[in-house]
Order: sequence, then structure tokens, then C-alpha cells
Amino acid sequence: MNVSALSGVPEWLPDHLQAEGIEELYPPQAAAVDAGVTEGESLVASVPTASGKTLVAELAMCASVARGGKALYIVPLRALAGEKRAEFEAFEEYGLSVGVSTGNYESDGEWLATCDIIVATSEKVDSLVRNDAPWIDDLSCVVSDEVHLVDDGHRGPTLEVTLAKLRQRNQGLQVVALSATIGNPEILAEWLDAELVDSTWRPIDLKKGVHYGQAIHLEDGEQHELGVRDGEKPTAAIVRDTLADGGSTLVFVNSRRNAEAAARRLADTVEGELTDEERERLATVAAEIRDVSDTETSEDLASAVERGAAFHHAGLASDHRTLVEDAFRERALKVVSATPTLAAGVNTPSRRVVVRDWRRYDGEAGGMKPLSTLEVHQMCGRAGRPGLDPYGEALLLANSHDELDELFDRYIWTEPEPVRSKLAAEPALRTHLLATVASGFASSRSGLLEFLDRTLYATQTDESGRLERVADDMLDYLVVNDFLERDGEDLQATSLGHTVSRLYLDPMSAAEIVDGLRAADDRPSALGLYHLASRTPDMYELYLRSGDSEEYTMLAHERETELLGSVPSEFEDRWEDWLSALKTARMLEDWASELDEGEITDRYGIGPGDLRGKVDTAEWLLSAAERLAGELGLEWAPAVREARTRVQHGIQSELIDLAGVRGVGRKRARRLFETGIETRADLRNADKPVVLGALRGRRKTAENVLDNVGRADSSMEGVEPSGSVTVESGGSSDREDQSSLGEF
Repeated sequence: MNVSALSGVPEWLPDHLQAEGIEELYPPQAAAVDAGVTEGESLVASVPTASGKTLVAELAMCASVARGGKALYIVPLRALAGEKRAEFEAFEEYGLSVGVSTGNYESDGEWLATCDIIVATSEKVDSLVRNDAPWIDDLSCVVSDEVHLVDDGHRGPTLEVTLAKLRQRNQGLQVVALSATIGNPEILAEWLDAELVDSTWRPIDLKKGVHYGQAIHLEDGEQHELGVRDGEKPTAAIVRDTLADGGSTLVFVNSRRNAEAAARRLADTVEGELTDEERERLATVAAEIRDVSDTETSEDLASAVERGAAFHHAGLASDHRTLVEDAFRERALKVVSATPTLAAGVNTPSRRVVVRDWRRYDGEAGGMKPLSTLEVHQMCGRAGRPGLDPYGEALLLANSHDELDELFDRYIWTEPEPVRSKLAAEPALRTHLLATVASGFASSRSGLLEFLDRTLYATQTDESGRLERVADDMLDYLVVNDFLERDGEDLQATSLGHTVSRLYLDPMSAAEIVDGLRAADDRPSALGLYHLASRTPDMYELYLRSGDSEEYTMLAHERETELLGSVPSEFEDRWEDWLSALKTARMLEDWASELDEGEITDRYGIGPGDLRGKVDTAEWLLSAAERLAGELGLEWAPAVREARTRVQHGIQSELIDLAGVRGVGRKRARRLFETGIETRADLRNADKPVVLGALRGRRKTAENVLDNVGRADSSMEGVEPSGSVTVESGGSSDREDQSSLGEF
């Protein structure tokens, strides 16, 4: 189908697509148009990666806006939100406005009312519905990207319930669900009352196979030699072969440690093949990586990048990941070793994909467990970039002939598993039942069950009564903990329940926080509050390593009076969880005591991304605790506010006023404080040479800081820094000084 023949879209869109080099629609895109996607019909598109799903969404959204509506694009990850926003900004020259929203779960996002296209994570959309964002009623088109993630035990229920609520609130809403190839797309289409486009078409060939011995065995029976030299690993041989053909390689492994080790080894293969221009570009990227954080992880990543390789996993800071992804897309980086996080929708195609590890540790299984077929197919789908690669090739690695056969049977010749709703799990249902009542989608038990009947779970379940039984158990919990009131069949959220729902807390987290604050006999310490936040279900605790139990048991006894609530016995099942929460709290206390980031990551065996994630979560939970303390009339709100501010900026108490000035942050605040500038007022009236000296001679930074604190004459022209300082030049070398972790 030629784009000039499109109907229902704004008149500028065909010319825009042609200017982008798109003359003809891909077959799945044409099928979507034939199914009515530009005329407001709902659609499930189950097609491979790189087959043009995003254009299907763009056609639907632009057509919907042209009819006077508003479009919402739901993504599973924050990183994807930024990527899609950048893509959709191309429409702004035609008068469309694009907004993105991923954080602040207490906001109703009022400013988004002026946007034609809104990009948000499913959690953010759920929170907007809970906070009664008025513009939700104006939605005419909702796109759900990576909708197969309803199968995910963590994020899936939120996406499922959010889509059900949006469809109930907006009658006639067009839902466009974009999915990888899955085993049961017809079930998703039935649930969403949508047309189905189910296709295996790709714009370039994807060859899947297994490397074994000295050869590649492909799914069509073809074999060709790919020799492994003496002392060489198969992965290195594949990377070497791909480089010889001018391609890049993406290697999937099963752990962070393996990703880092593989990058170091594969850099030996890549380094000698780099051009001078590529070395110069990679040196720049490495310098930017070192600016992100002063940690061993950051240095290890930069060292690998300088040699043409990189690793990618959730322990990296978000800026680390972005720099790696951008350099890999440019093909300056030749190989990236990654955990499966990189397969979750981020646009990072390569000539070859190697699934080196097809098993990973599973705590519930108590050992190594094979990856799902769907997950491996998602990884394989990253192979081949249209316009740059003649083909894509995805390879698994076998160590024996039996394993060769097993990999073909398990992954190459097998269709992906069907997706299944995870809504009936207690934690998910507990949270979403409260939100459903608090946000007015149901006001009785029967109404609640009627709403649940709109979910994917109800569409596909063959286990009669299970959802009802779990719902009744969760309703009992919510009533006992004063989140809901029940009068016969009728249900109503209490004031506390409304607050918990708007704060986007798991009710069990809220109950833990409330009980802990009520148990305090004296002003809670920062450690006590960090421990309280860390033992909620909303915080992922640090893992107890060998020897940690003894260390943190001693710490629990030493500081028992600071811990809020009753301390469990060492013989109770929850004792280890209590200690894990204490380890997490101690890490947060170290951060709030101004310990260097590198020292913290070394001490706790974590990456900078882990630290920043824990800090963000602690800040959010303590903000919620402050609100709950006010709601219940407890006197500890000021103590909670201080602990929250300290962990937000990573500072001790005396720096709270200074660190709140935009552009100051933890290290600059400490240097200013040590010169005698202790408050905002001091900073506003301080001698300029003193300020410039404390800020290491960075004139532009000093001017911005003085502007932000309200000083009228902020110019540093002609001012010389006082004291003995090293004057820094350039833009980003002092980056960590000027930002709190929450800003990354």
C-alpha cells in the first residue's frame, strides 16, 4: 500500500512519511490500515521486532488527533518513554504537541491536558487515573506498547487493570496493542474487542540457529563454517567473524558479573579493528561515562568502551545505559554484552545477536532455569537493522550435540508461549482493588467483581471462582487495616484509603509505615525511618551475602532502640528479611552521611544504578510516610521530612538548607558550608570570591547558583576565587557535585 493512499489521516502525514523515505507500507502496516486502524478501530498487532509497529501506532494516533481527539502512548519503561517522545516530536512542526510523564505518582498531570499525544509508563497512567486527571476523559486513542508484558508478574497487572479502567471510563476508546509474536494473540484481541494482525513478516531476513563446534547450524538446515581458534571462546569467534563483515554484535548473558567480564574479554577481540576516528569517538563517550559517577563500575565501563566494547545491565546509572545505547546504534561500539533488560523494547539492533546463556538463576526454582521461548525470541529479534544490514542472524551456543538438538527443539523450532494474566496474585490484587474502589470504578463487591470481569484474567481463566476468592481475602485485609469500609455489599474507601491510593502505595507498605510510626515513643532517627521504608513491599531490599547475617544481627542489637515496631526473634522466618531491610537502611544512612558513591557501591557490592534506584524509592516512600503522618495526626512528620531530604540529596542535617538550592547538591553544599556559608541567606549575601573559590573557580556554575538563590548581581566577571583552588573548565567534569541522585 502506497502511503499516498492512506485515508483518515491528517493531510500532511503522507508527505511527511515520504520525506522520511517511506513510500510503501510494510505488509503488517497495510494489514493494520485494512483492519481500520486509521478509522478508530481497535487493533492487536502481533508482529516481530523491527517490522514497523511504531508506524502503526503513529497512524492511529495522528488520525485520532485529526478527528479532534487525544492520544496516549503507554510504554513499559522510562527509557522507552524518552525514546518515543523523541520520535513523536517530529509531528510538532505540524502543530501537534507531545508530552511525556513518567514520575511523581501524586500528580494529576494537569499540564498534559494541552498535549495532543502523551507518552507515559503504565504505572504513571495508573496513578493519573487514581488522581482523577480530568483530561483522561478526552482520550480517544490509547496505544499499549509491548502489551505482551501483561504476562510479567511485576508490571503486568498494572497494565491490565489500567487498560480495563480506561476502556470503562472512555466508551468507544480505540485501543492499539503492539506485541511481539506470542502464542495466543487472539486472546488479547478478544479481551480488547479488537481486530487482529498476526504476522511473522520482517523487513530483512532473520536467520536463527546454533553455533556448535566449528560451524553455525541454521534453522533451514544450512551450515557454514565459523571456526574457533585455540584458546578462543565461541562468543569471541562470532564477534571476530561479524567484525570482518562490518557488523556489530549484541551478546546476551545471564548476570551482571558475566556481562562485565564478557565486555572485558571481547574488548581484546575488538580493539585492534577500530579506526582512528572510532577511537576518538569512543574516547569521548568514555569521558562522558566517567562523568556520570565516580565508581568502579563507571571506570570499568569507560575502560571497555575505549576499546570498542561495553556492558549493559540494570546496575548501571540511566545515563550510563543511554550513552552505551547511543554509541552502539551509531556502530562506534562494536559489541555490547547485556543482561536481558536490553531486550525489553529499547531500540538497539545489531547484525548478530548471540544468546550465550539460555539459563539463569531463579530463586523460586532454587537453581538455574531455562529462559522462556518468548524471551529468547525477543532477544533474537534485535538482530538486523533495516537499511544497514543485509540480514540479521541470531545464534545460541551449544556445548554438545545433545544440547544442539535441545536448543533447536526449545527455541528455534518452537513458537513463543501464550501470555497469561498475573492479576490473581495477592500483592497485585490488593493494590488494585483499593484503587478501583477509591477512584470510583466500583462501589460494591458485585461492582468490583463486574469490573474484574473486564480484565484479561477473566477472559482467559478456566479456574472458576479463584479470582473471586482472592478478591474476598484482599477485601478483608483492606477493611481490617482501615483502608476500606464495608456495609453489607457496599464498599467505600476511607480517608486513609484514598490517601494510600493517590500516593500509589501498596496497602501493605502503607500498613507497615503506619504501624511503625505509631509505635515510635520518641522522635524517629534517620536509620529507623530508612529501615521502616526498606521493609515495605515497595522497596527491593539488598541481598544478604555470606557473612552479612552476623554483621547485621550485631547492628540490630546495637541500634535496636532506633528500629520502629517490634523486632522479630532471630528464630522467626521473617528475621532474614528484617536484616536485609537493615542492610538497605544502613546503605541509605551511609549515603545521607555523605559517604562517597564509589565507597558505597564497593561496600555493598552494588552498581550506581542500584544505589540511585534505592535512593529514589526511599525518597518516594518517606514522602508518602510524611503524608500519612499528617493524615493520622502523628507528630513525627518533621522527622520524616528531614530524613527524606537527607536521603534525597545525600547530605547530613546541617546541609539541608543549602543543598535545596538548584545547582548546589551534596559536594558543593559541603564545600560552601566549610567556608562559613551555611544557609541560603548566607549564600545570597556571601562574598563572590568565596563562593567562586568554594565552587572551584567555575564561573558559570557560580552565576547560576547565585541566580537560583535570588541574588540580583550574580555576574562573576572580573572576580577571582579566594583560597587555593584548581580552576575547572569545560561543561561536565563536576557533574556529580551539582546533582542529587534523583535528577539522573
